[in-house]
Amino acid sequence: MLLDLLSMGAHRAGQCSLLQPPRLATCLFFLLLLRPLSCSVSSLITHLPGFNGRLPFHLETGYVGVDEKTGTELFYYFVESERSPSTDPVILWLTGGPRCSGFSGVVFEVGPMNFVLAPYNGSLPQLVYNQYSWTKIASILFLDTPVGSGFSYARDPKGYSVGDISSSLQVITFLKKWFNDHPRYLSNHFYIGGSSYAGKVIPLIAQYISEGIEQRQQPLINLKGYMVGSPITDPKVDFNFKVPYAHGVGIISDQLYEAAVANCKGDYVNPTNEMCANVLNVIDNLMSEVDDGNILDDKCAGRVTPKPINGVSGSRTLLGEYSRLSEAPAQPTINCFSYRYYLSNIWMNDKTTRDALKIKKGTIGVWVRCNEDVFPYARDVPSNIEYHFNLTTRGYRALVFSGDHDLIVPFLGTQAWIRSFNFTIVDDWRAWHLDGQAAGFTITYDHNLTFATLKGGGHAPIGYKPKQGFAMGQRWVDNKPL
Repeated sequence: MLLDLLSMGAHRAGQCSLLQPPRLATCLFFLLLLRPLSCSVSSLITHLPGFNGRLPFHLETGYVGVDEKTGTELFYYFVESERSPSTDPVILWLTGGPRCSGFSGVVFEVGPMNFVLAPYNGSLPQLVYNQYSWTKIASILFLDTPVGSGFSYARDPKGYSVGDISSSLQVITFLKKWFNDHPRYLSNHFYIGGSSYAGKVIPLIAQYISEGIEQRQQPLINLKGYMVGSPITDPKVDFNFKVPYAHGVGIISDQLYEAAVANCKGDYVNPTNEMCANVLNVIDNLMSEVDDGNILDDKCAGRVTPKPINGVSGSRTLLGEYSRLSEAPAQPTINCFSYRYYLSNIWMNDKTTRDALKIKKGTIGVWVRCNEDVFPYARDVPSNIEYHFNLTTRGYRALVFSGDHDLIVPFLGTQAWIRSFNFTIVDDWRAWHLDGQAAGFTITYDHNLTFATLKGGGHAPIGYKPKQGFAMGQRWVDNKPL
């Protein structure tokens, strides 16, 4: 009898939810017997500090345990589709870095809120509804992954040592548990999306899901495709096109470009002779004069970790030795794109915000948008190009998009690896339009592969061009031509 109870408890331990009180009570009872098994806990959020009135969308936040040994739990935000939740697709939206919080997707990319860009006066930053939210066309899961980003945490410091492969497998564990807790969404089409370094792991995660589908692993996730913006794919390809791009947009001269071509033999990442190294050093200095996220923007301060306003401390957390954060740079001015990041750091480090989001006390100290340099991370997938090829040739839809003013991952490199597949063109290079104007340019290949640019967009291009990004996403998700 006891073994039967333990078995039932183990089955339910990963599925309890605050949204379902009877199951929570059962789960808590068995957790007393089964500790340290982790439990999925979720909460419905109706109000947020800085947002006027009740939220006009369905927001759920929660934790899902993905590694019992280290006590690793991933934090998520789920916003249900505002159009037709029963039939609209579900999108898992990931953020780059690695280790930038999924909250970036909520307020800076495809989510339902934006910060009011007003001069900071010492009060809590204000939020407004985003009229270009992709939650008008899909239900979206925003996930703090890898562990150590946002509010995701591990009880054992060893849990923070992850990489491309291990963190992707934790996402798979997360999805299985989340869909078990939310079975009503299992029949909906499922996509994975994100920008920058998220583009490195998204094809890997999709590949794991695809293999699970072939093996009929439960729950059976209805994967239909993926979308990646300014994606890190293979640094040898992505970064090798910085020099040709910089020449094309007038950052470097003809003479410098010709010297690089003559001395570097096509490799602008790993110089093999002194002449090449010298030329690349000059080119790097010239490129440093512009904002590589968007070459038209002013150069500004980047990440900012402001002092907490309302009682959030960096001490006495589970992070332990990893809680030592670097000193914050100067506050960016309001005209800087990074100013909105500054506001997010202030908002997230307010106690009323933590309470409203149902953050577990003592798990995270000072919240920073990106924890790129705080925790160990193994970049153990040098190139994901073969994953893109495998997925598209298996019939999964793919949308690859770039900001045409992005110097971090220039669109030239993205085009190059796409063309290496030698897919047949089914809709040749053309402009795609919004409000009678070119919003970018696009080309479609067989195997359901579409590439598009967002005119004027930078790195993580939707954040720079939300209206155009929404139009692109809506057309693609609804299976219409751009």
